[in-house]
Amino acid sequence: MSAIPSVNLQDYISGDIDKKRKFISEIGDAFENIGFVAVSGHFLSEELVSNLYSEIKHFFQLPAEKKDAYEIEGIGGQRGYTSFGKEHAKGRKEGDLKEFWHFGQYVENNPELLAKYPENVTVNELANFNAVGKETYKMLEKTAKYILRALALHLNLEETYFDEFIKNGNSILRPIHYPPITEEPKNAIRAAAHGDINLITLLMGAHGKGLQVQNHEGKWVDAIARPDQLMINVGDMLSRLSNNKLKSTIHQVVNPPRELWGSSRYSIPFFMHPIGEMPLNCLENCIDENHPKEFEDITAGLFLHERLIELGLIKE
Repeated sequence: MSAIPSVNLQDYISGDIDKKRKFISEIGDAFENIGFVAVSGHFLSEELVSNLYSEIKHFFQLPAEKKDAYEIEGIGGQRGYTSFGKEHAKGRKEGDLKEFWHFGQYVENNPELLAKYPENVTVNELANFNAVGKETYKMLEKTAKYILRALALHLNLEETYFDEFIKNGNSILRPIHYPPITEEPKNAIRAAAHGDINLITLLMGAHGKGLQVQNHEGKWVDAIARPDQLMINVGDMLSRLSNNKLKSTIHQVVNPPRELWGSSRYSIPFFMHPIGEMPLNCLENCIDENHPKEFEDITAGLFLHERLIELGLIKE
């Protein structure tokens, strides 16, 4: 039994006001108390999920020299391939035991952002890779929009408060491959303890042990979702905006038991980012004498830039 609460997004969009209120209350409580929730009833079909896993497994099985051709210099890993051990958690020197790919935003009707964001990278060896990635991106973005609408109501904002900020936002879909472990890791785990940068993260592939969440008592608890669920958590941007009312919880992906070292693990998070101009200033209705303002004013773009430097993905 997972310690992470479960909700069904269909309750929110059903048209039944009581089910909608119940969903808002449950997801709000989950994000205030542990920062994670398992969500069913989202917009990803089983077929799409299966197709994406098939495509990313084929990509990560390509020879290293073919994958390396898709590692684009000078863009902080925002698109294309990032090779094994390149990224590390904030405050750590050891690179995480993973390689990954980034699909980014498919900008609509905004030439300025189209010119600003790096282009998505096309994989020539796999005919369906980019189309399947784009469809998955769109369905996760749609799911995230409704989650944020529910959270806006929980925070006593207009239901569509986030809509203008997430349209054409700098969101990232990141298929991750944790390769088999071949020797005793030196102070490195598959993903060291960290908080996410963005508004919310929607995670596919948290279906086996590995992902752990740190609760308020400082204990690590396993976060395990059913195959039909997404694991969704609060990122640092939403925590700042809500003056830490919604919790950006520290989490990690631990190495498996030694007997499972020979197996790969795949995980696919979608990092929901707003446009860079979004102010992350603490909401007035989240500040009172018992909850003084905890964070300085900053935009989402400046905050992201600071964090990418801390992660070692871009240089100052």
